[in-house]
Amino acid sequence: MSELVLIANASDGTISSLRLHRGESPRLEALTTTEGLTGCGTFAVDTQRNLVHAAYKGDPPGVATLRLDRETGELREVSRRSVESSMTYLSLTAGGTLLLGASYGGNVGGTWPVRVDSEPGLEEPVARIEHRNLHCVVPSDAPKGTDSAPTVAYFVALGDDLIAQYSVESDGSLTPLDPPTVAAPAGSGPRHLLLDGDDAYLVTEYSGELIRFARGSDGALAAREAVVVVDPSQGLAHSRYGADPTQEHLIWGADVHRAGDWFVTSERSSSLLTVVTREASGRLGDVVGYTPTQRQPRGFNVTDDGAFLVVVGEKSTDAELFAVESDGRLTSLGTAGIGHGANWVRILP
Repeated sequence: MSELVLIANASDGTISSLRLHRGESPRLEALTTTEGLTGCGTFAVDTQRNLVHAAYKGDPPGVATLRLDRETGELREVSRRSVESSMTYLSLTAGGTLLLGASYGGNVGGTWPVRVDSEPGLEEPVARIEHRNLHCVVPSDAPKGTDSAPTVAYFVALGDDLIAQYSVESDGSLTPLDPPTVAAPAGSGPRHLLLDGDDAYLVTEYSGELIRFARGSDGALAAREAVVVVDPSQGLAHSRYGADPTQEHLIWGADVHRAGDWFVTSERSSSLLTVVTREASGRLGDVVGYTPTQRQPRGFNVTDDGAFLVVVGEKSTDAELFAVESDGRLTSLGTAGIGHGANWVRILP
């Protein structure tokens, strides 16, 4: 059994393809590298059609649609679409027919219908929203809906300390929920959001917290408990917009994923992964421990069964494979070479 791993290397403008081999000696094998994607730091994968929509920077910035060969890991570009601002986060709705994007630098988010015929690619944008420093957009079906449950999209705005929530129509138009936004703690710097059944989990960049939100029948969020995921022994201080975490020794939270009965978050100043218990109800439990990894770990991901985790660091040229043990500990199983400035990981079953 094996999975394909795709990694964006922003500094090189490439996507690395690797194979995660299981068995008695799990390991990562480097396969191939796709070039020509300047500044690529995010992509969305349509696993049904083997399409990858990858953001690139430039004048103008845009999104390239590439066809994926599952056997070799090779990506072949089939089309490009210019966009208003370079995208920081891309995701697809179920079915792969609508792409959503968030731009941190451009302070905008949007939607694009996706052509899935013989020449796949993006159509003209449909919806456009504005919030300061949008860092994430995640769509999902409402968790407790009826047969006509809507698709809901959550746009995380780091600069406004909020999550904007919308019902998504099939044509890509967005309708605000009631309420249209839900607040994160002031000055926390909300960053990445993970949807998990009836709950959503937010990691903050400046305060280093993992916050649970309950999701209502229409998908609207309501804040619940929070856990600090920063190792206190590191002596990191609360960060703020415009600060340099490396020079001032500040909290620099990045990403969150679920691994079975655990949540894992990354913090870049300490280059640590934090494991937090997930209780049966979905509530956040205690911190299990902290694990060192590649330098400045912005992005990572977890296999569907929660057994393995792949981490990359912005200041490293290796991807690191971890086993998730039954008690939540992370055991390093080795590394494989990738590119420079790696910051985005997706694992394809």
